[in-house]
Amino acid sequence: MLAARLYGARDIRIDEVPAPPPPGSGEVLIDVTSVGICGSDLHTFEDGRIGDTLVQSPVVMGHEFAGVVRAVGPEAWDGVHQRLAVGQRVAVEPTVSCWHCENCENGHPNLCPNHHFLGLWPHDGALQRQLVVPARNCFPFPDSLSDAAGALLEPLGVAMHAVDLGKLKVARSVMILGCGPIGLLILRLARLSGADPIYVFDRFPWRVEKAKAWGATGAWTLDTGDPAAIVAEQTHGRGVDVAFEVAWGGEAIRQAAEGARLGGRVVLVGIPGDNDLYMRHSTVRRKGLTIMMTRRMKHTYPRAIHLTTNFPQPINLDELVSHRFPLNETGKAFATNVAYESGVFKIVVDVQR
Repeated sequence: MLAARLYGARDIRIDEVPAPPPPGSGEVLIDVTSVGICGSDLHTFEDGRIGDTLVQSPVVMGHEFAGVVRAVGPEAWDGVHQRLAVGQRVAVEPTVSCWHCENCENGHPNLCPNHHFLGLWPHDGALQRQLVVPARNCFPFPDSLSDAAGALLEPLGVAMHAVDLGKLKVARSVMILGCGPIGLLILRLARLSGADPIYVFDRFPWRVEKAKAWGATGAWTLDTGDPAAIVAEQTHGRGVDVAFEVAWGGEAIRQAAEGARLGGRVVLVGIPGDNDLYMRHSTVRRKGLTIMMTRRMKHTYPRAIHLTTNFPQPINLDELVSHRFPLNETGKAFATNVAYESGVFKIVVDVQR
């Protein structure tokens, strides 16, 4: 079968690989349908690493994905403890936790020290025709959602976890630095939570326009001025209650801290390319800021499915999809995304094409 494998920085090849074995106990075999390209994937593609994880041998990336169950092993219970069946469409949680350690037992499987992550070296992900996954990581979704939307339940889950860490309340003010897909989803969730006003910043004008359409109180490109200064002007010097950094770290972390009010919260979502965090100690200390770091997500798929199907104002994840590519053009898909060609939001690979 075909798989798109990363051999090193900017080196994706379409390879013929062995088909997966039959699923074992607690596993299912899926036909992968849609895979979203994530910002963390772009780090690995550009640099051959993310953080201190190096690509040391060919690896199949892809951790935002959905598929169709093709074979079911014994004791195949899904993420809400229902039996899985052949033909079900499922979204797949990419973090495979041990479920026995202290953190898992305490409800923090995203912090499991024994986990592995599908699509992060050395564990293959979803940019291949078929994949065996733990049944517990699968969440069936209804026909009202497209395959692409099923894949994008994963970034929605990341946004939900970030908003949970932000502890948003009605009429709390918000600053969002970076309005790529996760930043936009944080914006939508913040608006649904009753937060207001919401100030959004990005370097690309088409993303700023999307943020305005999705409910931002104000949205600016970075060439307009320093985001912290703009927020200070908008809030008469107070700053915002919660600042979300969703922009690959760097200068955005400083801006988030400077844009937050005294006693405010800063939620860091972006992953810096250089693996370093820059922040003025005096700003954080004198303001008494609470700094929260997101680590993927936890317990979000059922809520995400509800938000996109039965919620009074359902989130339409298909609105984020700007480009689609077949599996054999995965390299082109990554190159298009990393170049941030005009209009790029979320790029999806249709694996069965």
